[in-house]
Amino acid sequence: MRVAFATLGCRQNQFETDLMADAFRADGYETVPFSNEADVYVINTCTVTARADGDSRRLIRQAVRRNPLAFVVATGCYAQANPQALLGIEGVDLVLGNAEKGEVLRYLRDFAWGSPPRAMVGDIRALRTFQAAAAPTDPNRTRPFLKVQDGCNFACTFCIIPAVRGPNRSLPPDAAVAEARRLAAAGHPEVVLTGVNLGTYGWDLTPRAWLSDLVRRILAETDLPRLRLSSLHPHEVREDLIGLMAESGRICRHLHLALQSGDDGILRAMARSYRARHFRHTVQSAVEASPNVAIGVDVIVGFPGETEEAFQNTVALLAELPVAYLHVFTYSKRAGTRAAGMADQVPPQVKARRNAVLRALGQEKSLAFRQRAVGQVLPAVVLAERDQATGRLTALTDNYIPVLVEAEARLEGQAARVRVEQVTEARVTGSLV
Repeated sequence: MRVAFATLGCRQNQFETDLMADAFRADGYETVPFSNEADVYVINTCTVTARADGDSRRLIRQAVRRNPLAFVVATGCYAQANPQALLGIEGVDLVLGNAEKGEVLRYLRDFAWGSPPRAMVGDIRALRTFQAAAAPTDPNRTRPFLKVQDGCNFACTFCIIPAVRGPNRSLPPDAAVAEARRLAAAGHPEVVLTGVNLGTYGWDLTPRAWLSDLVRRILAETDLPRLRLSSLHPHEVREDLIGLMAESGRICRHLHLALQSGDDGILRAMARSYRARHFRHTVQSAVEASPNVAIGVDVIVGFPGETEEAFQNTVALLAELPVAYLHVFTYSKRAGTRAAGMADQVPPQVKARRNAVLRALGQEKSLAFRQRAVGQVLPAVVLAERDQATGRLTALTDNYIPVLVEAEARLEGQAARVRVEQVTEARVTGSLV
């Protein structure tokens, strides 16, 4: 039997897809690309924006068209938020919530052929403990994810994630360190520490723990060559975490910060727990401690009430600071969030213009950051990805620069050092040292 997976959204979803793939392989299934014909399709959906909903529905319909006789499972955050919408798509057999996706094989076995479609979606907001599972050790994934946190206790007015992921829950430190040790023993040169709201790791534990505590233990108690952190809120980046990044050659010099807006009025309307000055301080502290650190930023344009002045405050803040790249999102209403009912919704054409402005700024920042790396020799991991235009492999540096290098296939998945030699808007090229 062949199974194919499609994943939308965050690293958390990708981690959980990898877990499901491990379970299917252990049960004797052959995993095939989603573009192939399969007997079972699993679509792990996202609902962070209206566009994500649409992409999820499109992939589900692609699977049904590819093999009308296949068993089609829809799971993930869109499934948690609106299971009936997915059950209504012709060809969908099973809809599973986020708490149920780990048992997908059991639900599949219990499903009688010819039975009507059904949804198994529980109340995820009632969960209070972390659903632990062994981190996947797929040899095809050079940089596996290690999920140590789930859920969110914040109440940002634009965000549906607490409703579809539940409250903050953390993997106990001993278990997290054991998983990191197991991934290191499997030969992975880099592990990405991830969670829905990674910066709140340990806040629910007794005694309370901090992300920096966990990072320090992983460095001290495992042989993991390199650890990368996924997205954090600006106020969650403590000085001791910045210090660890500067002192240790094993923490990737890379911070991805969920800013969302550089205007304090909009941040208040969003119910974010920080202000522009906190973001500025975090960026400046990180760059002072690690001059080559890559600072990535999430930002939303067109939030209700965003005036031209408020937008320009965001532009000015990002232009002022040495950020490496931007991920720009256009605000879209999410049913069940407070922002959906707010007055002063921004017209679509204004949102589109502001999106274009920030994307252009992001391209300028990215080019400038990569150009500063020319001549440097940086630690990297050689990925199993070849550039179609040049035939070169991609080496990802610790500060998140993909560098095209001439390398033999046997080096895929290996740690390396790369000299950055040439930078254009489209690509970075270099050589292995």
